[in-house]
Amino acid sequence: MAPIDSLARKPQPAAEPAFRSPPHNIEAEQALLGAILVNNEAFYRVSDFLEPRHFFEPIHQRIFELASGLVRAGKIATPVTLKTFLPADFDIAGLSVNQYLARLAAEATTIINAEDYGRTVYDLSVRRDLITIGEEMVNSAYDAPVDSTPASHIEEAERKLYQIAETGRYDGGFQRFAQALTTAVDMAAHAYQRDGGLSGLATGLTDLDSRMGGLQNSDLIILAGRPGMGKSALATNIAYNIAKAWNGELRPDGHMATINGGIVGYFSLEMSAEQLATRIIAEQTGIPSNKIRRGGIDEADFEKIKDVSIELQNLPFYVDETGGLSVGQLAARTRRLKRQRGLDLLVIDYLQLLQGSSQRASESRVQEITEITTRLKALAKELNIPILALSQLSRQVESRDDKRPQLSDLRESGSIEQDADVVMFLFREEYYHQMRKPTETNREKFAEWLAEGERVEGRAEVIIGKQRHGPTGTVELHFEGAITRFSNLDTTHRPDF
Repeated sequence: MAPIDSLARKPQPAAEPAFRSPPHNIEAEQALLGAILVNNEAFYRVSDFLEPRHFFEPIHQRIFELASGLVRAGKIATPVTLKTFLPADFDIAGLSVNQYLARLAAEATTIINAEDYGRTVYDLSVRRDLITIGEEMVNSAYDAPVDSTPASHIEEAERKLYQIAETGRYDGGFQRFAQALTTAVDMAAHAYQRDGGLSGLATGLTDLDSRMGGLQNSDLIILAGRPGMGKSALATNIAYNIAKAWNGELRPDGHMATINGGIVGYFSLEMSAEQLATRIIAEQTGIPSNKIRRGGIDEADFEKIKDVSIELQNLPFYVDETGGLSVGQLAARTRRLKRQRGLDLLVIDYLQLLQGSSQRASESRVQEITEITTRLKALAKELNIPILALSQLSRQVESRDDKRPQLSDLRESGSIEQDADVVMFLFREEYYHQMRKPTETNREKFAEWLAEGERVEGRAEVIIGKQRHGPTGTVELHFEGAITRFSNLDTTHRPDF
């Protein structure tokens, strides 16, 4: 028996290389160009989705480009006007430029069929793009540079595929006002069906929703604060409320459309998924998380935990606890979740734990954060979902008497303020009040401190420092520290200090 390695080296008979031409339809291209040259109105049937690069034949790309330029300039595109822009000695399948243009016009399709031919040309171009992406994947896998990783190849391939998946639509352009009215009424009806009658995703916090109209699609929303303020707790509360309210409807095309609430993706870059789950269980059962961890619960508490756990299993809430993610990896995973499960809200906890590209990282951390926020805003627009990203604040807050955050406190980059549609700051005076506790021997100051404690106990402020589509201002919430839960502030049974 021959050794295994010799079998591996045994030359195999060479197979005949199979040459396959990229998908194209020269006749469809000719028929469409002929229709445009005979009646320039045909151009407007395809001008909103078709570009010169979508044609397979280079001379057809050039003819469409010239015809487009003439028609858009208010001139007439005919074989006579086009021939002056093409080289006279150009030979096309044995025909001169004049003869070829005349042949196109003679064999033109009717204007009625122009859009169908345009779609055929476009679809074949998309198929060629898919082939190109596949070839690039193969070549990059074979000839990968030293500093390139398989993960980066996957991210790039997914980005390109998603980009193609989101194109190929033939709608757009002008519409009758009646259609616009129908769309507006549908949006109002959709908002009416949502919790609180909001156009965006309801956070479950009434005063905050009233101020913002919910979390709006394509918005990058920054929730910033100093450590200890409860940013993760507030983000978790909002994410849970939205996932709990989710209600979907199966559409005729087979996809599940969100009617109320939303499907939530949560990147927990700091806490583990187990810690996040424990927090949510504590919030919903009212049992402090430290009591759950150390096992200091009775049978009734355990029954509560069991019931809430069963409910949580059915929530459209997806957690990724991978640490050290790059913004490219995060974008790729988010697109995958959107495509496979659906996605209505993305939460990132928190911004400064993400990594940018190696090039930006080598320049400075400021440039890296700039790249991260720019790409997150682009991702929110691409997927048409709100992205809620948490952010740390600089220490300069601590040096002021009034420790309420300002836009200038955003850490490491002004691009956070620039790219964000909404910037919210979380502030709890109670946190700083505990640090100012005087000695009990000074009875007057201690009494003042106790009185101040009653005023700030359980109160939190969400300061909206920037809102592109609405007013700024402050919203007060109630905070229960033991179970890290934010809720609406009941002002009817509390004294107004």
